[in-house]
Amino acid sequence: MTRFRSPLIRSRRHSPARRLTAWWSLWRVPVLVTIVAAAWWFIWRPIADSQGWDGQEWSRVDTAFALCGSSKQGSNGRSRGCVIDGDTLMVYAPNARPRRIRLTGFDAPELDGACPAENALALDARQALADWLAAGPFEWTGAQEPPRDQYGRELRSVRRVSGEGSRETLADAMIDAGLAQANNWGAEPVDWCR
Repeated sequence: MTRFRSPLIRSRRHSPARRLTAWWSLWRVPVLVTIVAAAWWFIWRPIADSQGWDGQEWSRVDTAFALCGSSKQGSNGRSRGCVIDGDTLMVYAPNARPRRIRLTGFDAPELDGACPAENALALDARQALADWLAAGPFEWTGAQEPPRDQYGRELRSVRRVSGEGSRETLADAMIDAGLAQANNWGAEPVDWCR
């Protein structure tokens, strides 16, 4: 049995303008979202990043940090902060409780590690952190109300911006020196004893 098809229906079904309208009504939202996302990624993000507007508030830090337990450490006026280990600091302020700060983006070995190799590497990481901080002013995130971890420590990312505008993050410096691993919170702990 043959079906009769009207020429009028046939021309509507295959009309290029009709197909374009149907396509646009179905795909306009995903296409517009893709255009906006591409504009942000390729135009706005590089401009914002070059200006330092990376979505985080960075504060300049001029505090001197000694090694905790050294003669230069403490609230005795010589140093306003100290390095506890390769990724944790203590900051002292007059008439306030000391603040513990966990530096983010990397994980350093523990001073009370599982083996002598980890203990030795932890001492090297601690000294490298103190040396990096002593190299001059730096910036960290979090402003006056930074996020905190489950132990109540402030969580802060740290970087140094040179006069030419180049940036060096503390995490990259520690990882490149072989004294830390990329932050693996929530994953398996790093085996520093290998």
